[in-house]
Amino acid sequence: MRLSRAARIILVGAPGVGKGTQTKRLLEKFPQLTAISSGDLLRENVRERTPLGIKAESVMRSGRLVPDTLMLRLIHNELSTRGFLSRSPSPLILSSTSLSDPLSATSFVDPYPSCATDGGDLQTVPSSSFILDGFPRTARQASRLDSTIDMNLVVNIKTPLPALLERIRSRWIHAPSGRVYNTSFNPPRVDGRDDLTGESLTRRDDDDPQAYLERLRRFEETTEPLLDHYRRKRNGVLWTVEGDTSDEITPKLFDEVVRRFA
Repeated sequence: MRLSRAARIILVGAPGVGKGTQTKRLLEKFPQLTAISSGDLLRENVRERTPLGIKAESVMRSGRLVPDTLMLRLIHNELSTRGFLSRSPSPLILSSTSLSDPLSATSFVDPYPSCATDGGDLQTVPSSSFILDGFPRTARQASRLDSTIDMNLVVNIKTPLPALLERIRSRWIHAPSGRVYNTSFNPPRVDGRDDLTGESLTRRDDDDPQAYLERLRRFEETTEPLLDHYRRKRNGVLWTVEGDTSDEITPKLFDEVVRRFA
């Protein structure tokens, strides 16, 4: 399926709701889409020893969380490099003070001090379509992201709690690769074994139902303000889809993407 205008998508949903599954299916259905993972960007920049990666690593080694400002610059740099922003691609530049003060907001020189899209070419170039994974997670992050690019579809995926708990109880992973199986709807070909390597599958520590409920509580505390941020926008960017299973949600999601962007 081909898109006729750019789709800039965020998937929001409780742990275990199937955001990864929906992302994979969207990429297969709409080949113009690409996935941009904030976590992968962070790890890649650290691994390749880029100036931003060096700064992030110094923050993480000190035991602090990578600040929003730095994560936004990683995302901004990636979008710019891919040509997804309205100005020509150019890497973010770090000033000479950056290495001495890894948290200083003034240690970055932003070549696009105001790159928020006003519609224009980004909405008419389907090749600039992407799913942003892992960011934003809070209303504050979303507000800051708005100054770089306007996301035009925020999907709120909702699944009833009993179905989520059953999914968590049935989930097994291949830890080295991150492949996920579920004995209810996506079982391994050989019980307890990874399909590709034959190695043993394990359970995640936080897939215990009580641990999951605590994760869900923390998720809801930060996510409701995030959804409110997008709910207040007048362009109908926030869309909610409900279903007990990923297979139930996927066709609804496909139809909405086609309605908006095909």
